[in-house]
Amino acid sequence: MNTCNKTGRIHSLETFGTVDGPGIRFVVFLQGCPMRCKYCHNPDTWAINDGTEMTVTEIIDKLKKNLAFYKNGGITVSGGEPLMQIEFVTALFSAAKKIGVHTALDTSGVLFDTSNKNAYEALLSVTDLVLLDIKQMDSEKHKELCGFDNKNVLNFTKFLSEIKVDVQIRYVLVPGHTDSEDDLKKLGIFLSELQNVKALEVLPYHTMGVKKYEELGIPYPLQDVLPATKESALEARQIILENMKK
Repeated sequence: MNTCNKTGRIHSLETFGTVDGPGIRFVVFLQGCPMRCKYCHNPDTWAINDGTEMTVTEIIDKLKKNLAFYKNGGITVSGGEPLMQIEFVTALFSAAKKIGVHTALDTSGVLFDTSNKNAYEALLSVTDLVLLDIKQMDSEKHKELCGFDNKNVLNFTKFLSEIKVDVQIRYVLVPGHTDSEDDLKKLGIFLSELQNVKALEVLPYHTMGVKKYEELGIPYPLQDVLPATKESALEARQIILENMKK
């Protein structure tokens, strides 16, 4: 099959993204996610069969229309969870690399399967940067927060270090769930063992997704949790960085 005709389920496209990797980026939000993170602000991306079916060629054609804008940026695939459509993302990134576009993958790594390394190696061979969402270092807390333990996430993180793919770590600071000093220290120690961490973002939890839950008729799991402050996120980042240096 011609990979340019490979189709994916697309939730939405953003042509002027500035927070999903370096520079100005063309962002492809894919449909489908196995996790149910309690602070997820895009529950409308969960169902894999929703969204719009598009081919690699259709997306690349849209990218080309404003190619000059992405000279110092690139294309980012987010979600949902992009690894649910790994073959499509691989085909899309392969096409992007052919026209000299920087590629970034925004993922939690939760679907990483050590028995299917070939598929991941193929994807990562055309991936310039991974925006890696680490939710929680404690496996039981991770399961309570997201519905899955973090075994695959940590294995994927180590795998990225082994094959030397650049990583930007993203960590959402959720009061009462991910903000304990012990959790932050554990994350810093874990990251200190990696060889490929290029940046660390600690993002304060917000409630901007609550309206979507109401529209979808889904109870919002963190009704009583207040947003985190920018100051608390900066303090958390400092704790992580201090433990990365030890």
